[in-house]
Amino acid sequence: MKKSWIAISLLIAAMGLTACGGSSSTAATTAAVATEAAESETEEIAGDTEAAKADTGNSAESASDGKTEIIYGKSQGPYTELFEAAIIPILEEQGYTLKGIDFSDLQTADVGLNDGDVDVNVEQHTAYCENFNANYNGDLVPISPIPTVPAGVYSVNHETLDEIPDGAKVAVPNDASNTARCYLMLQKIGWITLDENADSTAVTQDDIVENPHNIEFTEMKSLTIPAAIQDFDYVAITGSVVYNAGIDASTALANEDIQDHLVLQVVVKEENKDAAWAKAIVDAYHSDEFKQYMKENNDGLWWVPEELQ
Repeated sequence: MKKSWIAISLLIAAMGLTACGGSSSTAATTAAVATEAAESETEEIAGDTEAAKADTGNSAESASDGKTEIIYGKSQGPYTELFEAAIIPILEEQGYTLKGIDFSDLQTADVGLNDGDVDVNVEQHTAYCENFNANYNGDLVPISPIPTVPAGVYSVNHETLDEIPDGAKVAVPNDASNTARCYLMLQKIGWITLDENADSTAVTQDDIVENPHNIEFTEMKSLTIPAAIQDFDYVAITGSVVYNAGIDASTALANEDIQDHLVLQVVVKEENKDAAWAKAIVDAYHSDEFKQYMKENNDGLWWVPEELQ
């Protein structure tokens, strides 16, 4: 602003010289200096305006990425419990506050996540997430693997896999992704053979090409299998169901080889995958504090992805 007054004064002086018949060269020089000063002031004002705009933009960006409360979908089972015991304390040290909202089942939890009622859940693998997106027009994305409890084969009527009788009754989950993983596990132990051309992520009973024990399969809701375990020779159930039912995981007669698409994941909406708070959750699972927690608390229940070890 001081430069503006100088420019104005110089212009007045120039006009005075001209009006009084002063030297035209002197007047011209004075006018040129005045013009230059005015132009410099204009540029300075423009620069200040752009800087102000930039500051405003940066403030807006910081505000939009300044989320400190994380709302997570809460389900009964080992994954939420691990999140609460090991991950939340790490996030709280970084200034985040966390709030859990209970859901009765994973499908409902994913609807809540997709609708924006919660920010994140840690209850599903990639196969389940993709199946949800396809059926519910969802936009959920996995952003980090987490420790996973393997599916297993259990029985209260037989002590070994070798005792399987002809016509054995076997229960398996009826949701698409977990049905497939359990049939793959039964193939692993030699009870069935699947069509080699079948999509391993979407295997169904129709893909069984050899069934030498004439097994009678019953596909049923995962959560109801433990209560009916006595009615079957064997049951194939996922790790979270084993945990929720209070079944000792060490009594499994067989466990699956966990494939990449069956590793449990941190899941958020597509629009939030690069948010600072989402990255903070990912970093917490990869932190030294979490590695130490798993060393001290994993009694064999958890399969831990290599990148988290």
